[in-house]
Amino acid sequence: MAGMSLEHPWAFAFGLLGNIISFMTYLAPLPTFYRIYKNKSTQGFQSVPYVVALFSAMLWIYYALLKSDECLLITINSAGCVIETIYIAVYLAYAPKKAKLFTAKILLLLNVGVFGLILLLTLLLSTGKKRVVLLGWVCVGFSVSVFVAPLSIIRQVVRTRSVEFMPFSLSLSLTVSAVVWFLYGLLIRDKYVALPNVIGFTFGVIQMGLYMIYRNATPRMPAKELADVKETTVADVINVPEHVVTIAKLGTPAVELKSREVQAVEPPPTGVAKQENGVAEEEHSKVAVNGSNSV
Repeated sequence: MAGMSLEHPWAFAFGLLGNIISFMTYLAPLPTFYRIYKNKSTQGFQSVPYVVALFSAMLWIYYALLKSDECLLITINSAGCVIETIYIAVYLAYAPKKAKLFTAKILLLLNVGVFGLILLLTLLLSTGKKRVVLLGWVCVGFSVSVFVAPLSIIRQVVRTRSVEFMPFSLSLSLTVSAVVWFLYGLLIRDKYVALPNVIGFTFGVIQMGLYMIYRNATPRMPAKELADVKETTVADVINVPEHVVTIAKLGTPAVELKSREVQAVEPPPTGVAKQENGVAEEEHSKVAVNGSNSV
């Protein structure tokens, strides 16, 4: 057992260290998924990296079982299967309907269909060492896809200028994990373990670089969300005059009624009252005179 033999103490040390770091890497997204659970929303978060990571862990368990001397690979990938399954379950619980359907399709296609096909073909078309070689190259291909999967997150970081969904701790742990597993594969002379981690190290460095660039940048809202905000703002501006006009129309009679009440209640000044009485008496006398003249 090359991975566990005391004849390869450095290989065992790096394998054990790789298990610890990879386990911490699996746990790194916990704050994000706790936030999803707390807010009851995935908030635009992507499930693809976790579905692909689950598929990769399943493949590595199969490879380690065929090779029969990779106990350290079995332990960490078994833990990875459990953790990734929990993440996907949480995502499916709070994702929108469209995202749920998309994730379910990928799970059925990749983790059931493709994995079952690989299992069937390797058992039927190859034997012994040829089967290990064939499955080893398949593992290399899909391990690379695990490291390429975060490209969707990298694209989102560049588009929004926000590192909210790409924590630095996760990128750092992925990079360190890639270095350790590369050294482990190199020491046990397993190129199928060593090769994918070269690409893993490269993408880890790219993610850390993007984090340093955009960590203090002003977030930029995606075009779709910006259009929604603009539509909402325009609708609010259009509706405001209607409310103002309505208030004005409702307020006018109240003002007029109040003024009328004031006019009816307030008595006229004394001088004006006397003047009005004099004019009234004068008019009354004129009427009386005219009346007498007419008679």
